[in-house]
Amino acid sequence: MVLAEKGIAVDVVDVDANALPDEVMDFNPYGTVPTFVDRDLRLYESRIIMEYLDERFPHPPLLPVDPVSRASARLFMYRIDHDWYSLMGRILKGRGDEVVQARKELRESLIVTAPVFAAHTFFMSEEFSLVDCCVAPLLWRLPVLGIELPPQAEAVNVYKKRIFAWDAFRQSLTEAEKEMIADVA
Repeated sequence: MVLAEKGIAVDVVDVDANALPDEVMDFNPYGTVPTFVDRDLRLYESRIIMEYLDERFPHPPLLPVDPVSRASARLFMYRIDHDWYSLMGRILKGRGDEVVQARKELRESLIVTAPVFAAHTFFMSEEFSLVDCCVAPLLWRLPVLGIELPPQAEAVNVYKKRIFAWDAFRQSLTEAEKEMIADVA
């Protein structure tokens, strides 16, 4: 999404995350995707890649300029990764009661966070930011995860409609993501 928002041209190589080519392992000792290669620089971990791109291509800036707001954005990106994406991983890889519990925790956490979604045009800000780039892919996957949000999370659903219509989001979807069932209506 960062690439699309900043208009950065790159070559994207789709790989099967369950059968990574040796070349990816050469670039990334953890064998994870995404892996980013820019000349001699090799990066992995989505947040690190996004922050590098924001600093390397500063316009438009996707993190706040002031240090306090920037730190708050980074903290929330950490929480999204640590809390929500870890629950998504448990839903996708778990079994039985573990999946049910993780689904419940993620749903409840999104409900509790609804006021944050309601407070601004974008997540935590009036400007599109890296925080939106972190949270939007997770929200896109909610139907696949079996999570439907109740009326008290309407602010999340309103945000989803807005961010899913954002050009950079639409441009960033892979073919597999485009095929996912998403409740954008």
